[in-house]
Amino acid sequence: MASGMARFDGIDAMDSVVLHHAPTVLIESSEDYRLVGSYDDARYVCWIESRKLWRIAGPIAFNILCNYGMNSFTSIFVGHIGDLELSATAISLNVISNFSFGFLLGMGSALETLCGQAYGAGQLNMLGVYMQRSWIILLGTCVILLPLYIYATPILELLGQEPKIANMAGKFSIQIIPQMFSLAINFPTQKFLQAQSRVGILAWIGFGALLAHVGLLVLFIKVFDWGIAGAAVAYDVSAWGISIAQVVYILGWCSECWKGFSWLAFRDLWDFMKLSLASAIMLCLEIWYFMTIIVLTGHLDDPIIAVGSLSICMNLNGWEGMLFIGINAAVSVRVSNELGLGHPRAAKYSVIVTVVESLCIGLCFAALILATKDYFAIIFTDSKEMQEAVSNLAFLLCITMVLNSVQPVISGVAVGGGWQALVAYINLFCYYVVGLPFGFLLGYKTSLGVEGIWIGMICGTFLQTIILLFIVYKTNWNKEVEETTERMRRWMGKDAVPSNPT
Repeated sequence: MASGMARFDGIDAMDSVVLHHAPTVLIESSEDYRLVGSYDDARYVCWIESRKLWRIAGPIAFNILCNYGMNSFTSIFVGHIGDLELSATAISLNVISNFSFGFLLGMGSALETLCGQAYGAGQLNMLGVYMQRSWIILLGTCVILLPLYIYATPILELLGQEPKIANMAGKFSIQIIPQMFSLAINFPTQKFLQAQSRVGILAWIGFGALLAHVGLLVLFIKVFDWGIAGAAVAYDVSAWGISIAQVVYILGWCSECWKGFSWLAFRDLWDFMKLSLASAIMLCLEIWYFMTIIVLTGHLDDPIIAVGSLSICMNLNGWEGMLFIGINAAVSVRVSNELGLGHPRAAKYSVIVTVVESLCIGLCFAALILATKDYFAIIFTDSKEMQEAVSNLAFLLCITMVLNSVQPVISGVAVGGGWQALVAYINLFCYYVVGLPFGFLLGYKTSLGVEGIWIGMICGTFLQTIILLFIVYKTNWNKEVEETTERMRRWMGKDAVPSNPT
């Protein structure tokens, strides 16, 4: 390490830093916290970190909920066409679309690490370059993923889906190909804006897109009577509306970090690709894990009811999950910004506050599901048999919601700290060596069926959450600051050091 970075005097002298007793401006404090030594200090840190977290997480979560609402309203409108249409659309959205969604979101998540730490270190000019590199890589990835959509029908049949479900799902998958390409623009622009905490505009764009999507669904399905083809067209138009609106905002209102198109975007693509792939593998192993439960359920008796009821539960789980993905993005911004600034304790305390608050929210969601377990399926289907099947799965849905309140937060910490490769190995073991085989055993070798598959998956998620919590607990945050500085040097040159090392 360069001599100028051999010691972090601000870290060594951390205990001498005075704890402020007035709210600080978001990501503008020039000093780190000292060790919390009293209840008043803990209460103050909790208050400050909560404000910082929710000023970022609130708009991000609202935007993601609006985006996910497009999926849910699509399922709601299609579900009232018929059970077959609901199952086919659910398979397409939860298997084919989620596969590409997870991979593209993971590839784009490299920007959370690089843009967040660069913004904290004051290297504003690099944010636009990173975003353009991500556009290039994600557009190329979309081309590679095209066969998944084009050959969705034989792929689903190979996975054991009923032919009539697979055929209809395959047609729907081809019709939503434009939506996949919109994600290659959408995700990098989101991460670019999130790193700067420009999240209010994301919320407004997401809300406008949701309203437009509902209007298009009414027009194409109810008025024009296009069936699920109308749902696909509405999905495509709404998705591209989001991407275009975000790009227009960046071009017009982000002059500090957007310096125009640059040939620098084509440099170091392979190094950027490696970090993107690590992020993608980490996230995909999570998203595909829950996608797999839909595929396995398709092999059970009466697959239309099994897949349909499970898809309704996964839809509600997704609503809660989208909220915590918003918190995931916020804690990633907080951790990466504070590490870029050279503030190890601020990074640590933001993690603690976020985990505790997220767990409380997850428990509230679980209680709400238990209270309404016999009624919420009415929103999605008129079938009494489907409603009863959903009610039987409600308890497992509650457990999943509690686990999902913590797990995405820890993943956000991993992205903010640049630990993607480590988490990918943990996910691989917990999900695919433990959870998936156990779920298969319970689902197919006992009479539990879909409940058994889900129980096994919950066990894998629980193990992964415990391991990640232990890793975060043992993390040396001073060392993380040093590694962040070295990462900035590698990516942006020898003069790229934290702008406020204290």
